Amino acid sequence: MFPQSAYDIFDPTANITVTWDVISWTPDGYVAVVKMNNYQMYRQITSPGWTLGWTWAKKEVIWSIVGAQATDQGDCKEFPSDIPHSCDKNPRIIDMQPGVPYIQQFQNCCKGGILSSMGQDPADSIAAFQLSVGNSGNTYSTVSPPGNFSLLGPAQGYTCSPVSLVPSSVSLTSGGHRKTRALMTWQLVCTYSQLRASKTPTCCVSMSSFYNSEITPCPSCACGCMNNEACVKTQSTISRIEGDVPMKQCTQHMCPIRVHWHVKKNYNAYWRVRIAITNFGYNVNYTKWTLVAQHPNLNNIAEVNSFIYKPLHVYGSINDTGMFYGVEKLKNDVVLEAGSNGSVYSEMILKKDRNIFTLNDGWAFPRKVYFNGDECIMPLPVSYPSLPNSVIRASNIGQLVIIQVVVAILYQSL
Repeated sequence: MFPQSAYDIFDPTANITVTWDVISWTPDGYVAVVKMNNYQMYRQITSPGWTLGWTWAKKEVIWSIVGAQATDQGDCKEFPSDIPHSCDKNPRIIDMQPGVPYIQQFQNCCKGGILSSMGQDPADSIAAFQLSVGNSGNTYSTVSPPGNFSLLGPAQGYTCSPVSLVPSSVSLTSGGHRKTRALMTWQLVCTYSQLRASKTPTCCVSMSSFYNSEITPCPSCACGCMNNEACVKTQSTISRIEGDVPMKQCTQHMCPIRVHWHVKKNYNAYWRVRIAITNFGYNVNYTKWTLVAQHPNLNNIAEVNSFIYKPLHVYGSINDTGMFYGVEKLKNDVVLEAGSNGSVYSEMILKKDRNIFTLNDGWAFPRKVYFNGDECIMPLPVSYPSLPNSVIRASNIGQLVIIQVVVAILYQSL
């Protein structure tokens, strides 16, 4: 079933916190530093980046802004000589691109709106900008916080709380030897809902194994049906599609992303799994992607090739969920658009716990899979690759080898 709640069982405290620090007064207003901290463990904001919006309480204007920019200047006819950066009653702020002149930069700005997750890259999970606000009052009693905050990231998946007055933020200056405090601080929290972000799921899971020649595909129409979706059968037809219609390959599942879980080998004390992520979209690259999987044997991973793995200790001693992501040096931190290079993969070796390990009843396959924070649609358990009806004897080893070869050939064609 497609998730409908903003609550995430693997990241129950996930949110993006927006902090608005008033740091000095001006003749007709104040200067503020606005920070966005992404406290989500594995959900990032990807290209084309974040957009932060609000509604002014009075007739405020933005005289100037550093580290970001308003998308609309608005109606500034009341200021014929000294024109503000934005007079919009409902400004929408976006990040600057990397490489802008130094004078336009601010700490933690200018990343093209990309905001990494806390679990993947804590240093890159912060965005900030500074703005000078006018027409607002310039005392504690006359200034009012903006309201009706919205956060696009880039889809409309976030819902923001009302603004609250909180204890003033504390910063360290002089090399960490001196504490300074904001004059006043407002704060709000934005939480994500997959259903709000997209009416249909965004990824699905397929499965295969060394002991069964059949491949379990993604469920049909997992992310919509071909008759109701814009898709292209060949890359040559892309140029004939106009507008901003999302373009992806025509598939039976119609998902932009497919995650394939292949049980590759079964050793005496270990077993091996191959994970492949394939992009079926022609106009989207997934930068700094994340993959989350839940499986009882993830508490005993011996080795992960090509990807970085981090366990998610959500419920104390229970360690059955972890996050995977690519490595920049290996150039697999980006899942490129559909085509010959539109996939990344890794293999992992897991140590067996003989008290629980089995290949029966689909135990070797994941319970849940998330891509970029969105839950993927799983096949029905009855369709999982099943073991042969009888125990494999020594005389059947040759047959098993043939099955492995067939599965390998089929898997390479996915």
